[in-house]
Formats: sequence, C-alpha cells, structure tokens
Amino acid sequence: MLRRTLLGAISALALLSASGIASAQENYNIALISKGFQHQFWQAVKAGADKAAADLGVTVTFEGPESETQVDRQMDMLAAALSRNPDAIGFAALDSQAATPLLQQAKDAGIPIIAFDSGVDSDIPLTTATTDNVAAAALAADKMAELIGGEGKVAVVAHDQTSRTGIDRVDGFVNRMKEAYPKIEVVSVQYGGGDQLQSTEITKSILLANPDLKGIFGANEGSAIGVANGKTELGSKIVVIGFDSGAAQKGMITSGVMNGAITQNPVGIGYETVAAAVKALKGETLPPIIDTGFYYYDAATMADPAIAAVLYD
Repeated sequence: MLRRTLLGAISALALLSASGIASAQENYNIALISKGFQHQFWQAVKAGADKAAADLGVTVTFEGPESETQVDRQMDMLAAALSRNPDAIGFAALDSQAATPLLQQAKDAGIPIIAFDSGVDSDIPLTTATTDNVAAAALAADKMAELIGGEGKVAVVAHDQTSRTGIDRVDGFVNRMKEAYPKIEVVSVQYGGGDQLQSTEITKSILLANPDLKGIFGANEGSAIGVANGKTELGSKIVVIGFDSGAAQKGMITSGVMNGAITQNPVGIGYETVAAAVKALKGETLPPIIDTGFYYYDAATMADPAIAAVLYD
C-alpha cells in the first residue's frame, strides 16, 4: 500500500533531476540516520531518499531507532555510521543538542553533514531539508481558530521537547494563538513521545480536566492519532487538527473524527537530503534551509492533485 500511494509523489520528484541536479561523478556512500521507523512518515522519507539515490547514482543507507524516544540508540547509530567513514551523512536529530560532539567529529573528518526534518543547535550541518514547522503549526492554529469560532480553550499534544520539530510546532501553534486570537486560550501543552497509546491517555486526561475544551492540536502522526483515539474513547466532540499523513489519519479525517491535518512532503525531504549531500560533495554552496513545503488538508481537499501527491499511506 505504501509503495502504491507514494508513486505520485516520487514521480513528481523526477523533475528535480531534470532541473539542474546532474548525476554524481562517482558512487558516493551517504548514510542517513532518521528519527525512527515507528511512523509511516519515515518510510516515505526513505522512499524519497531511495529515489534520489537511483537518480543520482549514489549509494544510500537509511536507518533509525525503533522509537522516537530512543536518543541514546540514535547516537549509537550515528557513531556506527561515522566509523564506516561515509562520504556524507544525513541526520534527523531526536535531540537538537545531544549529537553535537559526534557531528564535530564528522566535520573534523571532512564528512559533510546534511540535517533533515529536524535541525540541530549547531552550524555544523551545511543545510537542513525540512518543513517550515513554525509556519505549518501557525496554519494549524488558524484552522483550529476558524473551526471553533475564534474563541474558547484548546490544548496541544506534541511528541517531544528536544527535537526542533517538537519545539517549533508547539511554538508556532501557541504563539499564533497568542498573537492573532486573543479569545482563544491554550490551557495545556503535553508530550507523549509520538506514541499513540501514551498520547491517547494524555488526551483523555486533558479532556477530563477541561470539560469545556474546544480543540486539540496533535503535533505529529502518533500524537494526532492518539488525540483522535482519546476523543473517540470519551465520546468527545472537540475539533482535532493533526500533523502528517498516513492511512490512519486519512481514515480519521474521512470519517470526521479528525477535522484536518498539516501534511509535509516526506518524499521531498528524503530526496532533497540526498541531493544536497551530492551537491556538498561536489563543492557546491547550499542554502541554510531547503524548504520542502506543507499543506493543510481535510476530507474536502484530500483528492486535490497537489495535496494527494504528498499524502502517504
């Protein structure tokens, strides 16, 4: 199912290789360390990376810990990748600071680092291929405000406080509410590690403590699914805005349990990470950020060609 639903997004990326990305002159080895494999999002990122590897004639390895809470395991994977002396490394940090010593080792060894999905608190990566998470979460806040009539209490269930995605999505949503919607109060921000079951229990706790709550923003795939499940288990009528895609979220949006979500372009993130690594190895200058885009989608817009191309199952 994942392979079929990614075909449109991958085929759209074929234009990239025809628009200035020449084939690599040698078979570079590029190691990608992701945040994990527990969500379909990362399989979509891998599909984009594999497509770029095929287009550009390079070898790519792609790995990540079993869950997005395993920072130590991710550090072990990064250290192991370094020991293999790859030509370049792509890294999606679970902790924006923990990897700095290892990234410094890579820099000292002349190995270019490309950040993807989540950046790090360091200038070592040459670029970051990512969604503008602050802007994307602000759009989620706008949609939430619209659906609850511009007033009331809302909450956030996010994945973590250590990755740039976790930090930026919470800040983007909360700050947008403060700046633009003075009649909306964010009464709770809690973290479930991106785990569906933990996020479900957190959601039920928030709902029981705030019976007049009007909506919850789930800041990644696992968080959003957990919020929707908590809503269902308590028979709540709150508005749910999610983040990412995947079969479960798409089904929840179709059924009305979730009102809508922000989708990233995970295939594009994977593709651009590998393409940036090749450019770096050729000595080309990279921009600080490679913005891979985002969209809001709901039941009425899921079939729009521009949106369908970046949704995944």
